[in-house]
Amino acid sequence: MKINLKLPQVMILGYLLFLVACMVFLQVPFAALINDSIVKWAMNGVLVLSLIPMIHVGAGVNFGMGIGISAGLLGMCLAIEWRLAGWTGFGVSLLCGMIIAVPFGYLYAMLLNRLKGREEIMGTFIGFAFIPLMNLFWTMAPFTNRQMLYPVGGQGLRPRISLEHYFGRILDDTLVMNIGSIQVPVALMGFVLLIAGLLHFFMKTQTGYEMEVVRQNERYAVLSGLNIHHHRTLGIILSAVVAAMGICVYAQSYGFVQLYDGAQMMAFPAVSALLIGGAGRSKATVSQALVGAYLYQTTYLLSVPVANAFLVPEMSEMIRMMVTNGIILYAFLQEGRGGLYEKR
Repeated sequence: MKINLKLPQVMILGYLLFLVACMVFLQVPFAALINDSIVKWAMNGVLVLSLIPMIHVGAGVNFGMGIGISAGLLGMCLAIEWRLAGWTGFGVSLLCGMIIAVPFGYLYAMLLNRLKGREEIMGTFIGFAFIPLMNLFWTMAPFTNRQMLYPVGGQGLRPRISLEHYFGRILDDTLVMNIGSIQVPVALMGFVLLIAGLLHFFMKTQTGYEMEVVRQNERYAVLSGLNIHHHRTLGIILSAVVAAMGICVYAQSYGFVQLYDGAQMMAFPAVSALLIGGAGRSKATVSQALVGAYLYQTTYLLSVPVANAFLVPEMSEMIRMMVTNGIILYAFLQEGRGGLYEKR
């Protein structure tokens, strides 16, 4: 089997090997880092997977992921408002987030369908414009649960809402398997793999093949009787729905619901992780998303102790931002050269 590594993968693998060598030199125990890397991969994996439907239908990379994330945040806020805990609270959060993501994604699709060929840049601006609208909503929403509201005044949601008494770590702490010193969160990994499997299955259905035809050749799709507008809208809505589920998985692992500007920049690490996995603007697979998510999150995780030992703690965040934006920049520079991206 031929392995075709491109510059982003070579860069990230080389940097990861350097970090591993530093960890050996520092004699840092690897068991805890492996445990953390698995959790980080799983809690971010669904967000990376949410990028695939839009790429699959030819609508570009979803830099407006904050729209779907906002739907998931609202779903969790509703579950907390109703004081639902445990699996009930998590399930209601997923369900409400997915339902809210449908109209959010539809409006997003209406805008992007008018701007074919410029989806990435317009998605970025649409996402950045949507977050302030949600910020206004968070300050005026008629929620009554005091644990969600500002302690002074009693109006407006807090920037960070704890999930400790609701469904915090509901997936992380369920069915944990111990393999030596390594703890494997079976339920958390299983949920991510379930979403990945459903996405893979959807891409193999008749609708999935039709979306792929729309991406590859719109003229042929029209001659074949396919409704391009309908299929693009479906792909964008599906991306928003999966992103809403992804933020629920992320928040339960994190232990908090992060509102206001917390969702504004979450698309960029997810896009970078997908590109690191070998995906491009015109093609992305489930396996590329999962591999890229693990490489990206593990690299960032190992950067922290190395930066603390040799440099300063703030260096790990600087390195993460350089890697994130550098990979995205490289991908767009290669778009028209037959490099990382395929021509549309």
